[in-house]
Amino acid sequence: MGHQFEGHQEARVDATAEEVWEAIATGPGIDSWFMGRNEVEGGQGGAVRTAFGGYAPEHRITEWRPGERFAYRSDDAPDGRFIAYEFMIAGRDRGSTVVRIVTSGFLPGDDWEDEYDAMLKGGELFFHTLVEYLSHFAGRHATPVTAFGPPVADWDHAWATLRRAFGLAEPVDVGSAARFAGVPTSAGRTGDDDGDGDGEPETTLVDGVVYFTNAHTLGIRTDDALYRFMKGFHGPMIASHHIFAGTDREPAERAWTDWLARALTTR
Repeated sequence: MGHQFEGHQEARVDATAEEVWEAIATGPGIDSWFMGRNEVEGGQGGAVRTAFGGYAPEHRITEWRPGERFAYRSDDAPDGRFIAYEFMIAGRDRGSTVVRIVTSGFLPGDDWEDEYDAMLKGGELFFHTLVEYLSHFAGRHATPVTAFGPPVADWDHAWATLRRAFGLAEPVDVGSAARFAGVPTSAGRTGDDDGDGDGEPETTLVDGVVYFTNAHTLGIRTDDALYRFMKGFHGPMIASHHIFAGTDREPAERAWTDWLARALTTR
């Protein structure tokens, strides 16, 4: 058994075809909306490499047509598992562009449903983050910040606790206002800004807006960052952020790991 899948997503964005290509086909561009740290060895037969925690896949580039089409896929595993991505770009008038993504692959085994559901919901977050990036931060590059929280036994409680930490009143929907404190700032400055001399990023009050949410994810945009939280597959709450104001990645990741541990144990 197993499941062959193919999903389609499309949006019109106020960005040029060149800006879309930069976002989808370069390492710094992908860093600004997808997950983890990325490297692109461009050209037909090149590779896209991703580092996200202990997950480090390499995908072969199968189509490279700058400004028009970009596709890459993993090699087939012994059990037939693979995933492939295809991006299509079409410029429109007044500098706007239509971007289309086709995600396809195969999940082996009889228990593919849970993995597919997690992949589907995570993919929705990634696509909406790409649209948000192109709509608000096109041409800028972010520092990707990834942190893993403690194991979650009760996801309903974990999401409710997280939403309270961001000042979100129920029901949470796209456009909901968020305000939060006690987290690393996007600037991520080091030194004695907060007086403790520990070299960790300072904290401040931040205002934002929810740009996407579903049962497994939450995305919040501020003036200089895209903050994202995801339900890890059989694992912890994951923070996967994109910081545009300049930050030191490793101290920020440590600070967010600590923040998740504190926030998700609050009752």
